[in-house]
Amino acid sequence: LAGELGLEIRFHQSNREYEIIDWIHEARETAGGIVINPAAFTHTSVAILDALNTFDAPVIEVHISNVHKREAFRHHSYVSLRADGVIAGLGTQGYLLALRRVAQLIDDKA
Repeated sequence: LAGELGLEIRFHQSNREYEIIDWIHEARETAGGIVINPAAFTHTSVAILDALNTFDAPVIEVHISNVHKREAFRHHSYVSLRADGVIAGLGTQGYLLALRRVAQLIDDKA
């Protein structure tokens, strides 16, 4: 899908908060947008929020499950304070929708 939309993607996965933060900082120089599924860091990481706040391009937050149907502590997201959009509960299709939205936001800005 990224190719169809004229996007090039870099995919990263880590359970290490510091690596995610480093990749966000790298993206400041190389990326036109970020699609992020912060998993459990959603509810705990002010550090990831701080890193995202330094990124001056679209950010879309994705959750495979519907976090609002889960435990109450999962209803709060630090990442949502920065995200330009949030997709939850649509399974892995949420990533495709997020790519489409990032492409639209990049086009709108241009």
